[in-house]
Amino acid sequence: MTGVSRRRGIGHAITQRLVADGARVLVSGWTPHDDEMPWGADPFADDPGVERLDLDLEEPDTPTRLVDETITRFGAIDIVVANHARSSSQSLAELTVEELDRSWAVNARASLLLVQAFAAVHDDNQSGGRVVLFTSGQHRTPMANELPYAVSKGAIHQMTSSLGDALAGRGITVNCVNPGPVDTGWATGALHDAVAAGFPTGRWGTPDDVARVVAWLVSADAAWMTGQVLESDGGFRGLVE
Repeated sequence: MTGVSRRRGIGHAITQRLVADGARVLVSGWTPHDDEMPWGADPFADDPGVERLDLDLEEPDTPTRLVDETITRFGAIDIVVANHARSSSQSLAELTVEELDRSWAVNARASLLLVQAFAAVHDDNQSGGRVVLFTSGQHRTPMANELPYAVSKGAIHQMTSSLGDALAGRGITVNCVNPGPVDTGWATGALHDAVAAGFPTGRWGTPDDVARVVAWLVSADAAWMTGQVLESDGGFRGLVE
């Protein structure tokens, strides 16, 4: 389980739900990324059933290391949830090669390499191999001020169908979630109100909303669901000015 570093984050909620459902989880985060973001780091103590690593997914060997560490600690691996994301706010005029490469490496390349590493070691005699990826809302609302992020998340969206096809014959499902705007502390004030007004219900999505969807996708009940991008965004209509 990647992208687990903040108590208010989606990754923490998913981890808690999976542990409650009986899973043992190795989580990874990258504190330096949170430190450079406006919301800052939000460290928390380890939970029962959870082990933790602080690793940079920009490094090409990190995905394989995470899969290997999971097997070393737990004896097997059944589920990969690639929840991590590098946030990046660059417009077309501000765009740099360095940020494009970094966002691609962390968001898209690492997700693909995680699936590859998982597939290489998965025991096909054990049913229920599951992969859950995360895209964003770039296919529904333009993100002209977040181009490196939007482009890399778009790649994850588009790889899902092909990865699902590649692994379906081995009993491994691959699906992707667009959680829409989730209230993890990144928006405040007028922006927070504008986002809330964009939901038909008038409220933000919560990390627990996302966790419920992921818990279903990794369960036996979702064995016939693969190669799909799920729009679990509460019917978000876009920002209301």
